[in-house]
Amino acid sequence: MESRQGRSIEVDFFRGVVLIVIVLDHIPGSALSQVTLHAYALCDSAEVFVFLGGYASAAAFMAVRAHRGVSAAQGRFLRRSWEIYRAYLLTALLTLLSGAILALLHVNPTAADLSGWASFATHPVRETFHVVLLARQPYLSSVLPMYVIFALCVPAAVPFARRAPLSTLMCSLLLWAFAPLLAALIGSSTFANWPFNPFAWQLMFVFGMLCRLYPFPPGFKTSETARWLVRFAFAAVALFAALKWFVLTQPMPGAMKQHLAFARVVNFIGIAMVAAYFVHRGTIARVAARVPAVVTVGRTGLVCFVGGTLISVIVDSATPHALHGAAAFAAALAGDIVAIGATLMLARVWHGTLGRQKEKTRVSANGAGCG
Repeated sequence: MESRQGRSIEVDFFRGVVLIVIVLDHIPGSALSQVTLHAYALCDSAEVFVFLGGYASAAAFMAVRAHRGVSAAQGRFLRRSWEIYRAYLLTALLTLLSGAILALLHVNPTAADLSGWASFATHPVRETFHVVLLARQPYLSSVLPMYVIFALCVPAAVPFARRAPLSTLMCSLLLWAFAPLLAALIGSSTFANWPFNPFAWQLMFVFGMLCRLYPFPPGFKTSETARWLVRFAFAAVALFAALKWFVLTQPMPGAMKQHLAFARVVNFIGIAMVAAYFVHRGTIARVAARVPAVVTVGRTGLVCFVGGTLISVIVDSATPHALHGAAAFAAALAGDIVAIGATLMLARVWHGTLGRQKEKTRVSANGAGCG
């Protein structure tokens, strides 16, 4: 289902939900994060975020190319890469500033340490160069450098995927399989230290691109094969949830997320198939229509991601951590509600401001044309 602007309301809804979940997951004491994706799956919101990024990028590239030509589409993603890089620098700056303030006020020492402020304060010039060159990525900004690379690759990747989808998938799988080795070969000062190895995570981005470029035909969605695949997907999701709840109760090694472990990929595919089932039934579109504020968050993704990092730090620092029992849960839940409300408000204000700017541009253009 698409809006009049050609956007998929389901994709914007999923992006909005994921961005809100990212805010909650970055609040260590969050009550609601106990029931978000990472609590019952081996993957988390990062896989969904990157997959939807690939899906939306393929859709945007094809739309611009169809209306304005290949050169315009290529220019669009060169500019987009620069926008994401600037957003990364802003997120890094906000992270370091928040760390400095927390350290100065002796508040929330855990968040202050994670921000990387101590290292920056000791070697400001060196650390500035590291941040600018993407060698060091302050906490909460680490996913954006990967997106800078992906946006740069879209003008080449989407046409290649259109011509040779199977070859695209095979190349992506090979890069993913050898991702740790490739990162290590390049050097310890670059991809090997990135929290998200781009050689591995490109697989999620390519999955999203291919799903947008080659959707299943309508007839297949109602076939017996599709019904069996959905049953297997539901069973797989339930199995992974049981595994996470009862067996793998300890935190997973960080390398599993950094290099996108096989188990995370399989779990995500099952979840994606279940989500696709509800999209096909129209359930997601009906839910999205009832919560337009969440859809707006999805449509202002980069702004809400950057703003959400600051929201999570502020809420975490303002929430009392000395409470216990019901009082601690009530305080954590209140913090979650504030964080969600702030994210929704940020999206609404930014979307409204952007809408007014576009309207002024349109009126000015019309006036110039009439003149």
